[in-house]
Amino acid sequence: MNQETARYIINYFSRYMTKDESLAWRHYSSTIKLADNDNPALTKMYYKKGWLSDDPKILNLLKDGYDEFEKNTADRILKENEKEIYLNKCPKCSRLARTPKARQCRHCGYNWHETKKN
Repeated sequence: MNQETARYIINYFSRYMTKDESLAWRHYSSTIKLADNDNPALTKMYYKKGWLSDDPKILNLLKDGYDEFEKNTADRILKENEKEIYLNKCPKCSRLARTPKARQCRHCGYNWHETKKN
């Protein structure tokens, strides 16, 4: 699975993440927000709120980096929920549209607004 497809699945089908995957995603996004933080009280508050984790099981999901976590999680989501996951691909160039409801391709510009949905 390529990174674009993985990101699409994570962005639009995150409801299929496990609890641990959701916590790992929250931990990662919180570390990005705190990247330039030099306030230990803020970091402590993030841990207290559960936005950062020190759980080895959660951190292990991110051990190979966020991109790998995203690919592994998206792959699992797709395998376990393939009937619920809709990859909205352009009818002309077959590349992934920006969102599941998009009707215009961001890659080739093709517009399928007038096409009937099945």
